[in-house]
Amino acid sequence: MKRHRHQEFLRFLRVIHRNTDKRLDLHLIVDNHATHKYPKVKAWLAKHPRFHLHFTPTSASWLNQVERFFALITQQRIRRGAFTSVIDLESAIMDYLEHHNADPKPFVWTAPASAILEKVARAKQALESQHECMSGRFWLRLKREHLIRQLYLR
Repeated sequence: MKRHRHQEFLRFLRVIHRNTDKRLDLHLIVDNHATHKYPKVKAWLAKHPRFHLHFTPTSASWLNQVERFFALITQQRIRRGAFTSVIDLESAIMDYLEHHNADPKPFVWTAPASAILEKVARAKQALESQHECMSGRFWLRLKREHLIRQLYLR
C-alpha cells in the first residue's frame, strides 16, 4: 500500500529537485499534514531555499482544489463501487481519471472572492461562538439537564 509519510514526501521533493531547472523558485501548495512539517523535511527545505511551501488553511478543504477533486472522485466513482482489493480500487480511480481527462473543464468559482471570504469569516465566528457556549457553566448545566432527562425517561 502506498503511504504518505515524510520519507515519501522527501523522495517527491528530490525528484522535483532533480528534474527542474535549478534557477527556478518552486512554490508548492500543500495541506497541513504533519508529513510536510516533519523535522527532516524542514531541514531539507532549509538546504534547498528555492522550494517554498504554502500551506492550505486547516478546516478549509473546500478551498483546496485537490481536495475538491478527491471529493468528486469519491462521490462519482468510489461510493458507487464495491472493491475487493486495493488494485480494484486503483483501477476504478484510473478509469475515472481517464474518462474525466478526455473532456477536461476548468473549475470556475461561482462567487466572487470577497463573498467567499465573508462566508468563511461568518462560519469561523459561528464556530467560535458555539465553542464558547459549550464551555464552562453552560456545558455543565446542559450535562446536568441531560442526566435528569435520562433518569425520568427510565
